[in-house]
Amino acid sequence: MTGRRARRSSGDEALIRSLYNEHGRAVLAYATRLTGDVAIAEDVLQETLIRAWRHPDVLTNGRGSVRGWLLTVTRNIVTDRARARSSRPAEVAESPGLAATGDHAQGVVDMITVLEALEQLSVEHREVLVQIYLQGRTVAEAAEELSVPPGTVKSRSHYALQALRRILGERGERTASRTGVMG
Repeated sequence: MTGRRARRSSGDEALIRSLYNEHGRAVLAYATRLTGDVAIAEDVLQETLIRAWRHPDVLTNGRGSVRGWLLTVTRNIVTDRARARSSRPAEVAESPGLAATGDHAQGVVDMITVLEALEQLSVEHREVLVQIYLQGRTVAEAAEELSVPPGTVKSRSHYALQALRRILGERGERTASRTGVMG
């Protein structure tokens, strides 16, 4: 380090130390009042002193009060931080109770499989399952919609579910034998 740079460095360090000793408490108190948080206020004080270190000429030119300049810089830093926080979405803490949701691809595959299996059922069986399970209707409502007695809806849904289970079971066995996975 050259002699001149070393003298400047020690002079800057002395300037910052004297600023901190003379004005640090006042700046910290002001920043704490503006932010309502001592930890944030300490960060603001540090940033204020860094700006003073970068612009020592402002402090030594004899115009205005040094404390006034430091307090103005402190207010500007707090204002800048508030504006920065309001310009981006609020951060949300991660909730430990919520697990990350997985890929929904398996759900899509399952839905396609069930829809293909439904296509293999007779029209009467498919209509009953659609009314009861997909439309959410009661047996009486499905009977009225399909113009059949409620007992017919019950028996058709029973046999339709048996057929659907058989079709899906066969499909699963074919898939397992193709992939080499046996359950």
